[in-house]
Amino acid sequence: MAELKRQLGLFQATMYGVGLILGAGIYVLIGEAAGIAGNAVWVSFIIGAIIATFTGLSYAELASMYPKAAAEYVYVRNAFKNNFVAFIIGWLIIFTAIVSASTVALGFGGYFASFFGSPIVISATLLVIALSLVNFYGIKESSWMNVVFTIIEVAGLAFIVYIGFTLTGAEPINYFENPAGFSGIFAAVALIFFAYIGFENIANIAEETRNPTRILPRALVLSVSITGVIYILVSIAAVSVLPWQELGESLAPLADIAGRALGSEAKFSLAIIALFATTNTVLILLVAGSRILYGMAKQHSLPSFFAGIHRKTKTPWMAVFAVMVATVIFTFVENIVTVANITVFTIVITFVLVNLSLIWLRYKEPNIERPFKVPLNIGKFPVLPFLGLVISVAMVTQFNVYVISIGLAVIGTGALFYVAYNKKTKNYKNTRSSESQEM
Repeated sequence: MAELKRQLGLFQATMYGVGLILGAGIYVLIGEAAGIAGNAVWVSFIIGAIIATFTGLSYAELASMYPKAAAEYVYVRNAFKNNFVAFIIGWLIIFTAIVSASTVALGFGGYFASFFGSPIVISATLLVIALSLVNFYGIKESSWMNVVFTIIEVAGLAFIVYIGFTLTGAEPINYFENPAGFSGIFAAVALIFFAYIGFENIANIAEETRNPTRILPRALVLSVSITGVIYILVSIAAVSVLPWQELGESLAPLADIAGRALGSEAKFSLAIIALFATTNTVLILLVAGSRILYGMAKQHSLPSFFAGIHRKTKTPWMAVFAVMVATVIFTFVENIVTVANITVFTIVITFVLVNLSLIWLRYKEPNIERPFKVPLNIGKFPVLPFLGLVISVAMVTQFNVYVISIGLAVIGTGALFYVAYNKKTKNYKNTRSSESQEM
């Protein structure tokens, strides 16, 4: 079978992670989060960064052990030797990538509508189709497009930080003011954590990365650290310019911040940068989703045609276009907050099993080479992944019944597909075996 090209170094892998993490939360969801946590939204971002760091370190160690596409599927399968549980995790990750891409594409549509008044869903759909063609064309082209767009969006966020820290009014601001106390801060974390989703997808470009056992752990740690600092600074700057009530009602929060401080031209500039940011995030999510689908098909957990590699572009073209179609379908849901919460619920379930996999492998496979090892251990027991596990379990309680029911429905659908697909595969193998014996 043809192989993917190994073309990505540390810089590109790190920028892949930074670009994926940055675009969604700050440019799309910071307004909604501020409406929940008030001026204390920056505290929610700190908590989110801590949670992401614990689990990010688990991914770093596991990626150094098993540098494969469909990373979470591979980690869980190697830890528990259970194909069903591994499949469900892979299923959730594919779902997360697709729904996240549709969510951010809707964010793009919101900013685009502020310029041209075009329907949000139509703009989002056309974006997904165009970026899927870039994804099909090649990982190197997708990567360099990501690098350029990431630099642009970081410049936009640096501009917001400059505004917030230098051009605020004389009236003092209570940075701990919030409408619902600690419950509001933690409720905002559940939404804000969507902004940190993305670091885990660095592991899924393992088969297109040079020396992945060294590069992937470093890229994971660097991307979470860089974006965490940026998020905290921007969230403080945001509430320094606009009251949290106004942020909560804004469709284009960062553009409105620039407009309030410097006028309509600045607002226009930030809206343009937001288009670049959301475009970049959608591109990388489409890349990640297609590689997960490819990796699982390569492991024979999904139909083999998804593992097909185009002879000219060397990309998993069937997986690319399958992810495109599914993402377009989810853009018609339209409600960004609901879709984001469903996404976070599914990824939190995944993080529970990833952290548990690392802990389990420390005892079950202590002699496997670990080029990167999570620090702070008591004997074989990894303290930080355990904290990531506990916090991930606790986060499940922050979701409402509707979000949890949708998440369980996704898991149930995956379970039904697994049973049906394996039954069909087993019957096919039995038929072939019978035919061979008759011959």
